[in-house]
Amino acid sequence: MELRVGDRFSDETGEWEVVGRPYTTIGGKNANVRVRLVAQPTVIETRLWGAHDRISVKRTTAEEGKR
Repeated sequence: MELRVGDRFSDETGEWEVVGRPYTTIGGKNANVRVRLVAQPTVIETRLWGAHDRISVKRTTAEEGKR
């Protein structure tokens, strides 16, 4: 899993932004990452995926981050 801080993804509950570096558990088989809900910045969750699961994200570029 190659998530980075600032990546965004959507699911049925809304659009989420990665706010912490991903880390793995159980011998590298599960990946955990802290995310926040874009519409409500106070809502922060830890999400769990299989380390080899594919998820679709929007990656911010350096220029977008400066705006």
